[in-house]
Amino acid sequence: MKIIVAIAFILIIGSLASALLFLMRDKGKSNRTVYALTLRVGFSVLLFILLLIAYKFGLIQPTGIR
Repeated sequence: MKIIVAIAFILIIGSLASALLFLMRDKGKSNRTVYALTLRVGFSVLLFILLLIAYKFGLIQPTGIR
């Protein structure tokens, strides 16, 4: 489960970096930045849903503040 979450974070950060790259290169003249940011939001929502499902099935446990 830790590996899946780490991969999801890498995808989210990669999409955010590509959006910044497209924003700097295209100077706002194309929709590539919007698509990259849409992907980032999609990956974030998917990760959140995955964490909820993993908690529901007992794959992850809350640890609390120590």
